[in-house]
Amino acid sequence: MNVDEFDGGPDTVQRATATPQELQPYAELGLKDDEYERIREILGRRPTQSELAMYSIMWSEHCSYKSSKVHLRQFGEKAPPSDRLLAGIGENAGVIQVTDDLAVTFKVESHNHPSYVEPYQGAATGVGGIVRDILAMGARPVAVMDPLRFGAADHEDTARVLPGVVAGIGGYGNSLGLPNIGGEVVFDPCYQGNPLVNALCVGVLPVDRLQNKAAAGVGNIVVLMGAKTGRDGIGGVSVLASATFDDESQQRRPSVQVGDPFMEKLLIEACLELYDAKLVVGIQDLGGAGLTCALTETAAAAGTGMTVALDRVPLREPSMAPHEILASESQERMLLIVEPTQLDAVLAIAEKWGVIATAIGEVTPPGPDGLPGRLTIDWRGHTVVDVPPGSLADDGPVYARPIREPADRILLQADRAETLTRPSTPEALRETLLRMVASPNLCDKSWVTEQYDRYVLGNTVLAQPEDSGVIRIDEHSGLGVALSVDGNGRFARLDPYQGAKLALAEAYRNVAVTGARPLAVTNCLNFGSPEDPSVMWQFAEAVRGLADGCAELGIPVTGGNVSFYNQTGAAAIHPTPVVGVLGVLDDVSQRVPMGFPKPANPEGDIIFLLGETRVELSGSEWAWVTHEHLGGVPPRVDLPRERTLATVLAEAARVGHLSAAHDLSDGGLAQGLVEACLRNGVGARIALPEEHTAGSMPFAYLFSESASRALVSVPHGQEKAFTALCTEHGLPWTALGVTDQNAGVLDIRDQFTIGLDELREAYTSTLPKLFGGDA
Repeated sequence: MNVDEFDGGPDTVQRATATPQELQPYAELGLKDDEYERIREILGRRPTQSELAMYSIMWSEHCSYKSSKVHLRQFGEKAPPSDRLLAGIGENAGVIQVTDDLAVTFKVESHNHPSYVEPYQGAATGVGGIVRDILAMGARPVAVMDPLRFGAADHEDTARVLPGVVAGIGGYGNSLGLPNIGGEVVFDPCYQGNPLVNALCVGVLPVDRLQNKAAAGVGNIVVLMGAKTGRDGIGGVSVLASATFDDESQQRRPSVQVGDPFMEKLLIEACLELYDAKLVVGIQDLGGAGLTCALTETAAAAGTGMTVALDRVPLREPSMAPHEILASESQERMLLIVEPTQLDAVLAIAEKWGVIATAIGEVTPPGPDGLPGRLTIDWRGHTVVDVPPGSLADDGPVYARPIREPADRILLQADRAETLTRPSTPEALRETLLRMVASPNLCDKSWVTEQYDRYVLGNTVLAQPEDSGVIRIDEHSGLGVALSVDGNGRFARLDPYQGAKLALAEAYRNVAVTGARPLAVTNCLNFGSPEDPSVMWQFAEAVRGLADGCAELGIPVTGGNVSFYNQTGAAAIHPTPVVGVLGVLDDVSQRVPMGFPKPANPEGDIIFLLGETRVELSGSEWAWVTHEHLGGVPPRVDLPRERTLATVLAEAARVGHLSAAHDLSDGGLAQGLVEACLRNGVGARIALPEEHTAGSMPFAYLFSESASRALVSVPHGQEKAFTALCTEHGLPWTALGVTDQNAGVLDIRDQFTIGLDELREAYTSTLPKLFGGDA
């Protein structure tokens, strides 16, 4: 952060009061004229240099949500009732109770701009930050996931950014000892120059170990624990993510935080021991906005005040000024609120784990007449900050930004992919399938995922390329959780309301096909500049769609993240709401994998398509891969049907009717069949329904991306019971064919036959050719 130097030592509160007209660089720090004037009104004087830095960070878009708050309220207003929700929106992460004794916490956040500037550290510290959010709730982190989006796969800058991002995620997560159980890798030119690096973490905690961030208890001690504070990360994510991205951002490499996963591992173990010993009154991680955020949020949450001696903060660089210490986003740090009688015990546990812990302040009383307390910060005997903490943490500006439907929307939706020329001969269908499975978005992602440790800790039940990651959380009962993250920027570009619902539906369905019951939602909302009325219209519609969709499905949004200014110059990314869904499996031994298994019966398992297929090609992978076309309206969303599908899948899994289940989405039925066959090398013989065999109808049936569908295999002899279950719930089903372990082919009767070896070559070779051979 570049703040003009002041002569004569630190800019103190006394000096600020005596020099009210001194010019300050507030505009350089992203503050508007009216915001600066409001700060002066709150303080009754001009801010000090340190206070100005604190307000500029906390009132930034990234920290204050000033453009999104008016829309995000819908998640609470429309939320279905839930007696499982222990902590929700506004906390570090949402917490869901899954048994009488156990709870699960999960959240997804963005680290987009830092990952473009410095791919390895940007992605690595994105993982570290989301892990600390989970840790701050009292949980042991047990797994991570990473939804990623890059520019065109063959673009030279993608070749720069993607390997670094993947290495950063793997380097931090693997060193930390957390399995990476799922995610996405998506390519689209709209993300050129502005990749999306979202990170999700899930943790498990006993219900009675739930922590909070409030700095309660007058006289309690404020303890900073973890790594020393340095200049890396000053104005990092809070500044990079709060302004339009441009080429100058490449020069901001010093602003990107630097991570140390080994220190984070020690920090995790120290915190967990402190929790179990009940030595912590409140706790907050230090991420975006660093010490500024942690101090103001903990004090504001309790309504108390706080005094802090800034020169007690352990520094890596002794020459750091007060505003630099407060703004630094150095990683692997936590702020603890501790009773005085427990301070020695806290310091001893920190020392045991080799983690620095320092008492830097004290909780002070609220103000008179019920007013909140004050946050006062001293530096070498001078008071450099004296502010009401709530004015930074809670009372920042809130904007109802202008909203305008994009001018091109009518023409965009009129340009339907359903009118494009389709392959209509068996030879053309075969060629299309091979081209599709080799396309960057549909091809095998092992080049990426094999750089991640998916099975460390020994509780991973399902991981990439499965539809959901599944983690066992109780070794005695076999209880587990399933997690999926999904989004589709093209669908949201065509219709952000329906696109958000479709992202929710796909994540919900991906959890359901494992046999799990979906319970809760988190989200990461990636959009362009909120100062663009068209972007704000897209954002408002997506939030409305997600809130309405969660109400229809009966599951709450537990928290999430908003990432604005995802654009290079004037070109915004497609609106990209990424949705994470968490579900519960009572017994992970009953989980359902995506791949056709080697059948016990020589006649093979019976393959069924669940749901209805309509001719829905707009926004599809086929339209983009073969025509570079984006237009029309996305597939229809039927969330009651999604609930029915999930109910049938869970019941069928419980009674053992399913040998495999696979969500159908990108690439349609054809892609689902290829992935289900290749997973275990088991072929399939398919007969399309008679009404879909004439003209170009086989193509539509194979490549349509209609929602609310799943591909399942049922062991021979259980098909009658399974179809009776579907009929009982009103779920349409179609018998497609049988698995064939010995044939080694995918055979679409009267259309084409492709050997699994040929399919595998097309499916697996794309990313190694683009990014340099095997992982």
